[in-house]
Amino acid sequence: MDKDAPKRAARRRFLRAAGSAAAALAGGPALAGNLKNLPPNVPEWTRALGDGVAVRPYGKPSKHEAHVVRRDVQWLTASRESSVSFTPLHELDGIITPNGLCFERHHGGIAEIDPEDYRLIVHGLVERELIFTLADLKRFPRVNRIHFLECAANSGMEWRGAQLNGCQYTHGMVHCVEYTGVPLRVLLAEAGVKPNAKWLLAEGADSAAMSRSIPLAKAMDDCLVAYRMNGEMLRPEQGYPARLVVPGWEGNVWVKWLRRLKLGDEPWFAREETSKYTDLMADGKARQFTFVMDAKSVITSPSPQAPLRQKGFTVISGLAWSGRGKITRVDVSLDGGKNWREAKIDGLVLDKACVRFYAETEWTGGEMLLQSRAIDETGYVQPTKSELRKIRGVNSIYHNNGIQTWLVKPNGEVENVEVS
Repeated sequence: MDKDAPKRAARRRFLRAAGSAAAALAGGPALAGNLKNLPPNVPEWTRALGDGVAVRPYGKPSKHEAHVVRRDVQWLTASRESSVSFTPLHELDGIITPNGLCFERHHGGIAEIDPEDYRLIVHGLVERELIFTLADLKRFPRVNRIHFLECAANSGMEWRGAQLNGCQYTHGMVHCVEYTGVPLRVLLAEAGVKPNAKWLLAEGADSAAMSRSIPLAKAMDDCLVAYRMNGEMLRPEQGYPARLVVPGWEGNVWVKWLRRLKLGDEPWFAREETSKYTDLMADGKARQFTFVMDAKSVITSPSPQAPLRQKGFTVISGLAWSGRGKITRVDVSLDGGKNWREAKIDGLVLDKACVRFYAETEWTGGEMLLQSRAIDETGYVQPTKSELRKIRGVNSIYHNNGIQTWLVKPNGEVENVEVS
């Protein structure tokens, strides 16, 4: 039996419907929109010259895409300086997040640093204490790596049930970009690491002096000191002029506005790894240093901010990622996890980076309970929320990678729900 026959039949119906719509446009009733600008007429924008190149020295999206922006939830944090904005995942495709749409998370507001005044010190258990300028960093051998960055609190509001209605809010504290920078081990080799060094303290130059302890083994493995993302210099909100990149680990250790690296023989137990960024378990004990972001996925379209507009052939789209390595498979369910089928992963599949997946279906107007399930190269399978709560309880904020469920209603609207 040809397993792809139903998909091809659905596509043929879609194309016939599109042809019927074109015929209606040519001789049928008026459609929504400005008909004088529609084919076969000559539209207004072809009748006059557009702006010249000097008018837009730095490119911006079309004015018709002005709604595609980062958004925030003001009641999540006590102040704007310690708040978060969310990536509009439902408006994007592919795996690369545009720089202007990458989510923000700050602990003391954005540090505005003159690159001429920037310095990075390496000290502690090293043979030679060193200070690097930005120009120094750019002189070292560099690499380009595509990685996801996810805040440990992503989906944190969902531990006790469905709360926020939109994947921008439930999953939008993640982005995926190409970083350019110096492997951290290169800088540490310049300083000379002493044999008894086991940990590294990374400190930022923001007003919070954001600090995290990182095992030296990770620092010497795949960490970067990055100064570019997607080709251009870091944006101020992303740590300009230089930040730490810690692939696959929680975003809080990716220290921005990086000013200090101190090597020691034990962790520092800073504020952000004791009172914060620990996982409170059901028995009252807290897990500490749970760095890795486990496999996770979300359907971005359809979703609450991207409802279905038309019956018929439909492409379900989403993102998956894992801090353990590469994503090898994504499954999609239309009935709340009763039945699963493998989705198509399209585009690059990289270590500790997002993948884009698609699943084709025909929507007849009935209810659907959409879910996605990621599997990575270690064999780890993304758990359901119930499975996760059996181990973790509901007292935590961080590391919620449970399977997300969207209810598609007969009118095409989509709602954040949970299934037992």
